[in-house]
Amino acid sequence: MPQTPYDQQPLLHPEPSSIASAEPNQSTDNLQNDLVPPATNDRSIELDTLPETATFGRNLTWTSAYMLTVSRIVGSGIFATPGNIYKSVGSVGLALTVWIFGAAVAACGLAVSMELGCMLPRSGGSKVYLEFMYRRPRFLASTLVAVQAVLLGFTASNCIVFGEYMLVALDMEVTAFSQRTLAVGLVTAITIVHGCFLKTGIWIQNALAWVKIGLMAFMAVLGVVALFLPRTSARDNAEALTFSLLFEGSNWDLLTLSTALFKVTYSFAGYDNVNNVLNEVKNPVRTLKTMAPTALLTVAVFYLMLNIAYVIVVPLEEIKTSGELIAALFFEKILGANVGSTVLPILVAISAAGNVMVGTFAQARVNQEVARQGFLPFAKYLSSSYPFSSPLGGLIVHYIPSVLVIVLPPQRDVYAFILDVEGYAAQFFAMAIGIGTLWLRKSRPDLKRPFKAWRVAVWLRIALSSCMIVAPFIPPKNGKGDVGFWYATYAVVGGGLLVCGVIYWFLWTVLIPHLRGYRLEEEANMLKDGTSVTKLVKVKSQ
Repeated sequence: MPQTPYDQQPLLHPEPSSIASAEPNQSTDNLQNDLVPPATNDRSIELDTLPETATFGRNLTWTSAYMLTVSRIVGSGIFATPGNIYKSVGSVGLALTVWIFGAAVAACGLAVSMELGCMLPRSGGSKVYLEFMYRRPRFLASTLVAVQAVLLGFTASNCIVFGEYMLVALDMEVTAFSQRTLAVGLVTAITIVHGCFLKTGIWIQNALAWVKIGLMAFMAVLGVVALFLPRTSARDNAEALTFSLLFEGSNWDLLTLSTALFKVTYSFAGYDNVNNVLNEVKNPVRTLKTMAPTALLTVAVFYLMLNIAYVIVVPLEEIKTSGELIAALFFEKILGANVGSTVLPILVAISAAGNVMVGTFAQARVNQEVARQGFLPFAKYLSSSYPFSSPLGGLIVHYIPSVLVIVLPPQRDVYAFILDVEGYAAQFFAMAIGIGTLWLRKSRPDLKRPFKAWRVAVWLRIALSSCMIVAPFIPPKNGKGDVGFWYATYAVVGGGLLVCGVIYWFLWTVLIPHLRGYRLEEEANMLKDGTSVTKLVKVKSQ
């Protein structure tokens, strides 16, 4: 079958799968009133190697995809983490080296994501890749991805950050109720916009991304301007950037450098965000190959410029004691305490809102892909693009756990703990993807790879994920975790969720079918709105 251009690629309709012959009365539920005959579509996993267009079209241009990536990477990290990094590594030169090395690490991870995204140009990101790589044991990869997407795929932390900083900017008292009210209001508004006004939501998140880029550029320019302001000590501070003083006071302890590097890599997280929405990107392979490196390079350059601006404006000793308030000190030194106390909160709030918007946009698509595979209750409703030609079902699946995490935890520390749990579980998927990439090169050399990651990049991704899986179990000096729990609690919880997913998979796909004398098979169907879905049916064992 000849391929049409990616931005015009229709849904593929090969010959029906043999499993479509299962009798309707053997199904766990009756979807036939909402489905057209299975002969019109096939959900074979091999079709993942071909592009698929979302039923609501390809609405993401190169620029929109670029903004989606930049806005996902740039959160509150660059405005909060540099102070702690300077304190731990001791010198300007070593801190800048860690940021540069962190960008290189992110580039290696991006290369792996680009290889898989160009080879399997479908929405869903890691879901698509893991299912394609690990087909045995059957349904295990899909189950674990569903567990991770539904239970941990929320954006609560940035919603909370938005609520807190908006209250500070408005000079209002920061209470738990007001903070959570604004946080719930943000995720509710974003869900409504993305669910009911698809193109408007894309326009808004693009605008927020431009604001982020403008703010970073503004801060970088302020750093240069400070050199010519007589009331600042910028010229004296800039001496720390001279070669003779650049590495003075450096702390070369390996554990310290590793911790600093992990903080930097977290600040670059999100570079693969577009891989989750490739069904909506125009010319997805060509766009991914050029857009993703450009976006990462943009962020890396701005991060380096901001670090230099911080050093020029704020004395090094103050930077080391600033904690998470280095951006606040920066604005206070340049604009004064009154203006700085307003500008910084607005800056962080905008950054957090942009993160929530693009995170919600992408996660909703992942949830929809999980539903299309038949791994969520009410799958036919959650898979559909009805009634607003958008992934409203996926947005609802994202909305519910996000609101619960915002409202239910009794203390602020729990939010950081939940974020750690999410990050820890993600390392298992990252390691599995790295190993699977190498395995596919050996087992499937026939697959077309428009882009191929460097082998060292793949191995580095595997090594870093392995280190981050083991690291939580290394006792810290004080023997306590950051949020008052046992230091490895978040790792036990994150790993425990995946273990629970494995147990659930064994019960519903292996043990119960064996005891009741049936097996689960996949039946391909298409909803009336044109969405292709998989229905899991029970077929009596012979």
